[in-house]
Amino acid sequence: MIGPEGGLSPEEIAQAEKEGFLPVALGPRVLRTETAPVAAMALCQWLWGDIGS
Repeated sequence: MIGPEGGLSPEEIAQAEKEGFLPVALGPRVLRTETAPVAAMALCQWLWGDIGS
């Protein structure tokens, strides 16, 4: 789910979770929609051992 530039309100987060969204964090920083998927996939590849093999 992509939220507004200022972030989601607690009520919006609660509604999203109620609708089945699973919250995932990549750390304390807010990532842009253009870079978040790249960062997430790089992290997954590192965790799964695909980087540096």
